Amino acid sequence: METDYLLSMNNINKEFFGNKVLKNVDLQVKAGEIHALMGENGAGKSTLMNVLFGMPVIHQTGGFEGQVKLAGQEINILNPHDAMNYGIGMVHQEFMLIPNFTVTENIKVGREIGQPSIVPFLEKAFGDDLDRLLWDKMAEDSRKSLDSIGMMNIEEYARVAGMPIGYQQFVEIAREIDKTGIKLLVFDEPTAVLTESEADRLLEIMRLIASRGIAIVFITHRLDEVMQVADSLTILRDGEFIARRNVAETNLVDIAELMIGRQVEKLVDKGEEDPRDINDENIALELINYCVDMPGEEVRNMNIKIRKGEIFGFGGLAGQGKIGIHNGIQGLYETSGEVLVHGEKLDLSKRGEALRKDIAFVSEDRRGVGLLLSESIERNIIFSAMQVKNEFLKRGFLNRKESLKHTNEMIELLDIRCTGPQQSVGSLSGGNQQKVCLARALTLKPNILIVAEPTRGIDIGAKKLVLEYLNEINRNDGTTIIVISSELVELRSLCDRIAIVAKGTISAILDPEDSDADYGLAMSGLKREDVKA
Repeated sequence: METDYLLSMNNINKEFFGNKVLKNVDLQVKAGEIHALMGENGAGKSTLMNVLFGMPVIHQTGGFEGQVKLAGQEINILNPHDAMNYGIGMVHQEFMLIPNFTVTENIKVGREIGQPSIVPFLEKAFGDDLDRLLWDKMAEDSRKSLDSIGMMNIEEYARVAGMPIGYQQFVEIAREIDKTGIKLLVFDEPTAVLTESEADRLLEIMRLIASRGIAIVFITHRLDEVMQVADSLTILRDGEFIARRNVAETNLVDIAELMIGRQVEKLVDKGEEDPRDINDENIALELINYCVDMPGEEVRNMNIKIRKGEIFGFGGLAGQGKIGIHNGIQGLYETSGEVLVHGEKLDLSKRGEALRKDIAFVSEDRRGVGLLLSESIERNIIFSAMQVKNEFLKRGFLNRKESLKHTNEMIELLDIRCTGPQQSVGSLSGGNQQKVCLARALTLKPNILIVAEPTRGIDIGAKKLVLEYLNEINRNDGTTIIVISSELVELRSLCDRIAIVAKGTISAILDPEDSDADYGLAMSGLKREDVKA
C-alpha cells in the first residue's frame, strides 16, 4: 500500500524545451529503508532528484507533472529550502563544503546558533547582525552529529581544507544529520571518490542512519554496493521507470540486464561483404601501463591493443576514465606509461606529436577544444592540415581556390547545413558544428581517427549520417577508427570490439553481440564469472 512508504513520487513527467526526460516515473521509499536508484548516465536519476529538491532548473523550465507525497501527504516543493523544511537532505557527489571553514562552521552554516546582543539600543539600531554566535553550543551539536555516525576521530574544530576526501564526505553527512527533523537522505554517488576502506565505512554509516528510521535514496552505479547495503532498488532507463525490486529477490545479472536492456538499433548498415583484413598481429595503437592525470577522468595503468583496420569502441559511465584516454594522447594532460603507434613509441611530451604521426581527433568538447568559433567553416576545416602538413598553401600563402574547393566538398559530403564556407562556426547548430569537427579531422587523411562522443547533441538523421560515414571510411580506406562514447547502442551498432572502462581501467572487452547483462556488469567493474546468480 502507498501508505507504507515515506516517499512516493508518482507519474513524474518532465521535459526540457520539448525533450521529455522523465516519462511517468515512480519512486517509492519506506522509512528506515536503503533504496538504490539506478540507471545509466542520462537515465533521469538527477532530474528526478532535482524534482524532489525543488531545484531552480525544474521550476524555471516549466515545472513538472506528477505527484510527490511524504508520509502519505501530498507536498509541493518549490525550492531546496522547502525540501529541507520537509526533512529531506542530500549528500552530494561534488562536496558542498567551504574549505577554509572548520568542521563546525561547515556543519552549522546557514543554521548558526546566536544570542541577542547585550546592548539593546545597538541591536535595535543594527538588527540581528550583532547576535553573538554560541560557538561552544554549535561545536557541541557538531560533535554529537559526528559521534552519531561513528566519526569520533574527526575534530569539530579542524579546518576542512587538507582533510582526506573520505573525511570530507563524512562531514557532509554529519551536516545533514544535524538538521532538525531529517526524514530522508539522498546519497548521490557517495563512494565515487573514496578508497575501498572509506567506501566500506560509508556503507556502514548508511546502515546506521537507516536503523534510526531515516529513509535513504542511494544513487550509485556499483552493483556490488547495492547488493551489499540496499534493501530495494528502482531502475530507470532513458527517462522511464523500468522496475522496482527487493534486493533479496534479485541478483546482479538481472539488475545489469535491466539497466542496459534495450534493443540494439541498427544505426549503421554495415553490409554483408567485409573487405577489411584485420590481423591480430598488426597493431595500430597500443597502450602499455598507460595513465592520464585528467581531473574527473583519470586513467590508471591501462593496457590495450587496437588492431589496424578495426573500429574499436571505448564505453563506460561518465567519470570512469574513457574521456581521459584521447586527451592524454593529444598531450592535453600529464601521462605516464607508453603509447605505441604502429610499434613506434609516441613522445607524449611534445604537443601535436600525435597529429604528426597521422592520428586525428574529434573532441567531445567541440566548443572548448574542437573549434575556432569566431572563424569561418573554411578556416576550421583546413586549419589542422595547414598547420601540421602545410597543405592548402602556395608559396607560403593560402591557396584559396584549393581551400574553397575542399571545403565545399566536405560541406556536401557531410551535409553541413550552412549559408556557405564563410559562415562563422559559432553560429551553426550543435550538430553542424560536430560535422565541421569531423571534416577537419578527415582533412588530415589520418591512419588512425579517434572520435569522442561523435553524435552528442545531434538529431537521429545526422547521427546516422555521421556513423555511416565513419563506417564507410573504415571499410573503403582501411582507416583505424577509435570511438569513445557514452552511447552503448551507438558502439554496439558500429564497432568490432568494445572496451568498457570502469575505475580508470579496462573492465572487459566485449563483442557487440554480447548480452546486456555482460555490458551492465562490466560498467560496474564486474564480470559474469565473478557473480553468483
